[in-house]
Parts: sequence; structure tokens; C-alpha cells
Amino acid sequence: MSTILVVEDSPTFMRLINTLLENQGHRLINAMDGEEALEKAMGKKPDLIVLDIILPKKNGFQVCRQLKTTPDTRDIKILMLTSKTQDSDRYWGLKQGADDYVTKPFNDEDLLSAVNGLLTDR
Repeated sequence: MSTILVVEDSPTFMRLINTLLENQGHRLINAMDGEEALEKAMGKKPDLIVLDIILPKKNGFQVCRQLKTTPDTRDIKILMLTSKTQDSDRYWGLKQGADDYVTKPFNDEDLLSAVNGLLTDR
């Protein structure tokens, strides 16, 4: 069983993601903004972070960059899950250290495939 930190400021998307991942047997931690995400990632050391880009306090790009440049968290896999669909957004997400990038609205199978791929790759 893997522990996944879901960072999402939309309660609707948070519920959808949580339900999907809980049904797969994962333990979940939730954060609603970038600062809470950093605090929980550093304190709980999840196996994977599902990270939105558009967040209050610190955006997903900033969170990703900080986690990937901190020795204690740099090996945590990060999946950016966002409504930002431009190629430049994907480029910058991966450039900041994200391991994969899925856009909203997401297909359940695509999200599960990305999550499972990153969890098996650790």
C-alpha cells in the first residue's frame, strides 16, 4: 500500500481523486494549498504527490521545484494533475522536476496508469 499526497484546492476534484485512489488501496494525505503541501510532504514523506499547478499561497511549479531541490524530498515522485493544457505548461512542469503530467478533466484510466507507473518506478 502506497501513501499519496493529493494537493488540490477544488473540493470536487479532491473527492474524485481521493475516491479513485482509495478504491485502489492507497493511503491518502490531503493538502489544499502549496504551503500545506510542502509541510506535509516534508513531514510525511509520501511515496507520490499528485500536485495541481493552480494553488493558493504557492503554485505547483514552486512546490515541485522546492521539493525536488531539497535532499529529503527530491526522490518523491510528483505527478502534476492540472487544467493547464498548453505545451508550455507541460514543459515547465517537467522542467521543475515533475515525473509525469496529466490534464483535467482526466480519464480515470489515464490517471491510474500514471500513478501506477510512477509507483512501480520508485
